[in-house]
Amino acid sequence: MADLPNELDTSREEVSHLVERLSLAKEEQQESLFEQAIEQVEPGEIALLLESLPIGDRLERWQQVAQDEQLDVLVAMRAEARGAILRTLPEPTLAALLDRVDAESLIELADDLPVAIVDDAVTRMTARQRNWFEQASQYGDDEVGRYLNHEMVLVPANARAGDALRVLLRSHYPFSDQAYLVDALGLYRGAISLKQLASLPDTQRLKEVPLLDLVPLQATTSVVDATEAVEHSGLAALPVVDTEGRLQGRISLQLALELTREEYESRLMATVGLDEETDLFSPVLQSSKRRALWLGINLLTALLASWVIGRFEATLVQVVSLAVLMPIVASMGGIAGSQTLTLVVRGLAMGQLAQGNLRALLSKEIGVGVLNGIAWSVIIGAVAGLWFGDLATGLVMAAAIIINITVAALAGVLVPVVLDRRGIDPALSGSVVLTTVTDVVGFLTFLGLGSLVLVP
Repeated sequence: MADLPNELDTSREEVSHLVERLSLAKEEQQESLFEQAIEQVEPGEIALLLESLPIGDRLERWQQVAQDEQLDVLVAMRAEARGAILRTLPEPTLAALLDRVDAESLIELADDLPVAIVDDAVTRMTARQRNWFEQASQYGDDEVGRYLNHEMVLVPANARAGDALRVLLRSHYPFSDQAYLVDALGLYRGAISLKQLASLPDTQRLKEVPLLDLVPLQATTSVVDATEAVEHSGLAALPVVDTEGRLQGRISLQLALELTREEYESRLMATVGLDEETDLFSPVLQSSKRRALWLGINLLTALLASWVIGRFEATLVQVVSLAVLMPIVASMGGIAGSQTLTLVVRGLAMGQLAQGNLRALLSKEIGVGVLNGIAWSVIIGAVAGLWFGDLATGLVMAAAIIINITVAALAGVLVPVVLDRRGIDPALSGSVVLTTVTDVVGFLTFLGLGSLVLVP
């Protein structure tokens, strides 16, 4: 077996390559290969490797992870994959694992651990870490206050520049482009760039110099809004305060990008009724239960479309060409509607859609639908007419295509907007509703016109 390269590329492609080699290797080779891999990659990549293995292999390879890296690996894993490991660990092992856990890591792990283990870990924290954990626990999963980074430079609001620089040199925190000023009560009083701070005389009081013009985020701000604010700020991080103005922590650009990725993954998985924390190798029964509800919902929508088709049973018996062509009508409408739906869902997620510009977007999408409908109706109508040697069949097909694509564009805008206003995530249920609309309208239009024009 060839040795791994000395410097592994830790991209997803490299992880995929390692997964393939691990999967194809025999047990003793797998152990050796995994040992080489974890010596040369970061905890995040180790987490990906473990998630990519069936549960049995995952538990075996977990034993090879160094104890001083196990906590970081667990934090980096998805909740369900992580839970498969945590459930096998006895309480003494869990307690030892959390011996020096920090607030941010415990917040990530708390939902997967017994309450007694979490309480014990909290009591063994430093007073500062315990306070941060209790603060974060007050906020929900969709609020930025739950995910704050506390590695930040804090200086008293009345400090001199020289004192602030000494605080900065002692901090040993990762790169930050600003220091935060707080008063004796912990209230946020402003921020100063490190570049400006370094240029000030040592005796200059910070409260007497112009500070950065930025408004701190509220800890109750949604994760989506907070990440967008950081990305648009042009800064490495933004401060976050509670309702009384006390500085709670910061949300860094790195954290914002991570949360954005998780939000994107969540929306992607939600379109098929799954959760972003779903384990690739979760037990069959568990996966079956999770997907059964979504299949049931899809069955109801399919029954509705079938009921519409059933209303035209006599027509289909007399004009067989309608049965051959009707899936094309539904498919064209579905694709056109999905394109519009995706655009609108993105606009809603980014806050780009409001009452003021909704009418303009609706007009634009209907225009696109009509134009595409006309273009493709001519092509598909001609194909249908030549296929069955009947001009009337081609005309019916063309008319149905125009109507369904136009309705699909209309539904692609209105369905997600209505769902969003009713507090329903359009990324989760929008595609199901849209597919139902395009199927029902497509079949009703095509078979209805066919009954009027083609049946003697």
